[in-house]
Parts: sequence; structure tokens; C-alpha cells
Amino acid sequence: MAHQYIAEIIWQRGNQTFLDNRYSRKHLLKFDGVEVVGSSSALVVPLPYSESQALDPEEAFVASISSCHMLWFLSIAAKQGFIVDSYHDTAVGVMTLNEQKKYWVSAVTLEPKILFSGDKTPTAEQLEQLHHEAHEECFIANSVKTQITVKP
Repeated sequence: MAHQYIAEIIWQRGNQTFLDNRYSRKHLLKFDGVEVVGSSSALVVPLPYSESQALDPEEAFVASISSCHMLWFLSIAAKQGFIVDSYHDTAVGVMTLNEQKKYWVSAVTLEPKILFSGDKTPTAEQLEQLHHEAHEECFIANSVKTQITVKP
């Protein structure tokens, strides 16, 4: 069975000049009624043509990997009887040049800090296995060639 996921991306030129490439990259992302301001990264397109407080595609990509991993981790932990009280990840993506001299997000490192409670706490080995299973199940991880590393 195929599943569909829909995102609306809306940009308007307004009265900005366009052909000189001096236009705002600020746009709107809509998902299931939620609206998020998007932009190019200021590291890619300098200010003022990028919006520094907006979500850029590279951040969204890193966040989607982290979010997917976390959701699978929580599900697997619950099935194995581990009570997770909190999960806080600081995920970092790195862009490098590929063989064609094009930038790509070549690596994402997840560094989740997880707090457990209850009588059953995973050993270091079990924690590593939980992360391994979460990575194997993550739809996003299965969809990309980016190297994903988990450092619990």
C-alpha cells in the first residue's frame, strides 16, 4: 500500500526585482494545517535575501532524520518495556562536495540524550540495539544515501 504525504510550498515575488537574483527566498511551508516560514540558508544565499529566523531545507532534512529516528526509538522502547521520560537530540548535518563538485548533506550525527524511569532501564548494549533497530525502521533513513551516525 502506498502512502502520500503532502506539503504546500508557497512563494510570491510581489514587487521584487527577479532577474537580478536579488529577491527574498522567504516562503511558506504548509503541512496538515501547520504553517512554517521557510527560506534558503543564510550560509547559501546571503542576507538580506535569506531569512535567518526561518527553516531552511538543510535544517528540515536533518530534523526529519532525527524526528523519524526518535519516533521509532520510542515505539521500540515501549514495546520492550522501557519507560522513556524524555528524549532530547541535537542533530548535526554536514554538507560536503560530492564527486561532481555538488554540495550534499553527506552526514548527519544524532546525539540523543534519553532519560528512562521505572524498574527496567536498558544496558548500554540494549540502548545500542534500540538505536540500531530505530535506524533500520526509519523511513527517512531508508530513503537517503546520507551517512547517519547515532552517538547516544
